[in-house]
Amino acid sequence: MSAVVSTQAQDTQDQAALAKLRRRRQLVMFLRIAFLVVVLGGWEVAARTKAIDSFFFSMPSAILGQVWTWMLEGTAQGSLWEQIWVTLSETLMGFFIGSVLGIFFGILLGRNALLADVFSVYIKIANSIPRVVLGSIFIITLGLGTASKVALAVVMVFFVVFANAFQGVREADRNLIANARILGASSRQVTLAVVLPSALTWIIASLHVSFGFALVGAVVGEFLGSRKGIGLMIATAQGTFNAAGVFASMLILAVVALGMEYLITGLENLLIKWRPAPLTE
Repeated sequence: MSAVVSTQAQDTQDQAALAKLRRRRQLVMFLRIAFLVVVLGGWEVAARTKAIDSFFFSMPSAILGQVWTWMLEGTAQGSLWEQIWVTLSETLMGFFIGSVLGIFFGILLGRNALLADVFSVYIKIANSIPRVVLGSIFIITLGLGTASKVALAVVMVFFVVFANAFQGVREADRNLIANARILGASSRQVTLAVVLPSALTWIIASLHVSFGFALVGAVVGEFLGSRKGIGLMIATAQGTFNAAGVFASMLILAVVALGMEYLITGLENLLIKWRPAPLTE
């Protein structure tokens, strides 16, 4: 009898906890929407009442109108969807190549102290160079096509992922590594079975940040010189003093980045199922 009462009490507690969690999620969603409404509404009112100059700061209605016009009539460079796809493809290629190279060299140098000591100074020198400046060099050497934008995106991503992969390898549990070696595991098996899973949390965390850097690299490369892309749309809008066009391009970039953030979060949840829930949950 006492066991039944205990089970019922536990079920009641679980239901209360779930109801509290739902209320909190509803509160968070409400506050997000309220904040957005206040900011955009205040911006619109300020522009219409001339509290701010809409020529320089535009207004939300004009920005949405510009996006709608692009969707229906296209941009000066062609279809809006084509511009989005050009920038997204450059970003994804740079993100993938930069991530793979960063993970590979981060693990390689993290597992090999000699290589780390030899190349650490060169990595620090390369990392100290403002990477956006390299965009001009890539434009000169690789031209106005996709290659120069991908190259800049790769450079932007590489150092972020490399640093996290390297540190993740260095933070691997030495006791687990020692136990694996005692059991006869080779260096390759230790790396794949112990070190890489340990560093995976660091690596995935870097991907959240590095996609934004890849997008910055692609857009900056297009801004410096290109035939298509959202960066060129921003440069064109800037050249014609079209503030609504600049903000509309920024809005499109934000939507693309937010979509990829959700995809990376899904990948993180898939790869790191063993990770305990955050303390706030």
